[in-house]
Amino acid sequence: MLGVIADDFTGASDIASFLVENGLRTVQMNGVPDRSLESAVDAVVISLKSRSNPASEAVQQSLQALTWLQNNGATQFYFKYCSTFDSTAKGNIGPVTDALLNALDTDFTVISPALPINGRTIFNGYLFVGQSLLNESGMQNHPITPMTDANLVRLMDGQASGKTGLVSYADVIQGADNVKRCFEQLKQQGCRYAVVDAADNSQLAVLAEAIDDFKLVTGGSGLAAYMAAYKSQSNTAQAAKTALLPTKAKSVILSGSCSVMTNKQVAAYQSQAAHRLLDVEQSLNNPNYADELCQWVLAHLDDANAPMVYATVPPQELKAIQQQFGADNASHAIEQTFAQLAHKLKQHGVKNFITAGGETSSIVVQELGFDGFHIGKQIAPGVPWLKALDEDVFLALKSGNFGSENFFAYAQEMFV
Repeated sequence: MLGVIADDFTGASDIASFLVENGLRTVQMNGVPDRSLESAVDAVVISLKSRSNPASEAVQQSLQALTWLQNNGATQFYFKYCSTFDSTAKGNIGPVTDALLNALDTDFTVISPALPINGRTIFNGYLFVGQSLLNESGMQNHPITPMTDANLVRLMDGQASGKTGLVSYADVIQGADNVKRCFEQLKQQGCRYAVVDAADNSQLAVLAEAIDDFKLVTGGSGLAAYMAAYKSQSNTAQAAKTALLPTKAKSVILSGSCSVMTNKQVAAYQSQAAHRLLDVEQSLNNPNYADELCQWVLAHLDDANAPMVYATVPPQELKAIQQQFGADNASHAIEQTFAQLAHKLKQHGVKNFITAGGETSSIVVQELGFDGFHIGKQIAPGVPWLKALDEDVFLALKSGNFGSENFFAYAQEMFV
């Protein structure tokens, strides 16, 4: 069994959807479970909220997840982080990777955030988003993990305890056996991690074969998809054919991401449905604000399209908010308001929650209190519908830059 440790909730559903699409029976758990695994599956994804908290907490949570996965039969492990390598100079990707390597008593792994289907590619060790370098893609304005460098070797060296090497495009295209030889050369040079170029999916397929016997793999969902296909020897998953879809029911959109794509998605949806901008000052100072938002949403639940509450704003407005209220204070207040709102809406019978942004999705899922999810049909690459294990509630947890501009409307077109 493959055990996946994901550093946020949208990332967990992202990788789970790709595993299902490529042949592995998969279940996603909300945090480290307090009970044993009851289903016969090929992969378990544990979703943590460890991307932006202190590195020591991220390490502790990840090791707890590892222990549970080992105790429930996992033999290979995948540390899933964002395809834009969201982290800071102090972590958390490096420290968590080091802790997992140590716990598994292994000395080498790969660094592969590439997800070509969503425009994340690696060339000469540099991470691109579309045609732009990571640090010129809008990610330099991320409110929690601003990415100001695109060189993955430098980024990893800056936050990890070991040395990072590079397996270049020219070596990858020579095949899996050559990639394995490159790994051995890097080990001899004292490297603990290898950034592996992937300009398109064919390089991920090569890499998946080369690391099939690794105890620990780290990366985005792109590599995991090809690992699943290699293990199942099939790109056509029966699980994907029978994937679940939500019914047409009371629905809401909660958007906290301020990414470039989410700004476009929010702007596109504003002409189609009722929408309300979340007021940061009210979140900070009005204890009844979530109740007011709840009443507004309830008044629009019978509309043709789901109402949207959003904190999504362009970079300059985000900067002004952070300067006025403080970045941490503003982010915390927004998250707590979304959490309280989601809790109240579930009590009022809302069945379908569409959220945008990793932090928003994480806090919403935590507040709703679900243990885990069945993986449903994909709305967009890396964004599946999720059905709560024990309740008839569906969620779509969208990472900031995922999906097309009509994502919010298209997700609702899938209702049956």
